[in-house]
Amino acid sequence: MKVCTYRPLIAALLTAVLAGCVPARSPEPSVRPSVPDLPTGDKSAPMPAAGTCRLGNKDGQPLPDPTCTPGAINPAVTQGTIQDTVCKPGWAKTVRPPTSVTGRMKTSSARSYALAADQKGEYDHLVSLELGGAPDDPRNLWVEPGPIPNPKDTVENRLNQAVCSGLVPLATAQKAIAADWVTAVDDVGLQVTRGHVCLHDAPTRCASGRHGDTGEQLRTG
Repeated sequence: MKVCTYRPLIAALLTAVLAGCVPARSPEPSVRPSVPDLPTGDKSAPMPAAGTCRLGNKDGQPLPDPTCTPGAINPAVTQGTIQDTVCKPGWAKTVRPPTSVTGRMKTSSARSYALAADQKGEYDHLVSLELGGAPDDPRNLWVEPGPIPNPKDTVENRLNQAVCSGLVPLATAQKAIAADWVTAVDDVGLQVTRGHVCLHDAPTRCASGRHGDTGEQLRTG
């Protein structure tokens, strides 16, 4: 076994190279930094104070303030219950709060984000109901400006298809859409090929058909 000794820098490097003793470089990280677990939904969680939240923007799309709207999940939806919840057509309607509740929440949320009370757009679940998002926790709802339906609806549908087809774990999809809905499909390793949702690293493995509910569209003003 060869033993490398270290002398002045240049000589040491030459000796190490000739002797085949150059230490291996540390591998580059191959995964994204871990995302913290999302909080369990709590309808009594406080609404952020007026003017304390700011909308973000990525690729021309609005993003919620991660401090005010980090996302929250429904504890009734787990990997073991998806077939009886988010993958069951019509299930989301059973947990969607009435507009009498979300209407009041939207007004308060608009104040939190310093938006006009009549701001047009969807009062949106960051982690959508079809991905097991908390239905009435202020931490999971934000006023998403723009048309209805909006581009985020498509992201939600694709992730739901991937989860219900077994391509992506539920928790992975939840964390990805909460962290950045604009890039969530790519972040979980999916690609869309000729309208089909498939794994990027195994493009022949694709979601099968439509699953669960699609497009929440909370039209509350």
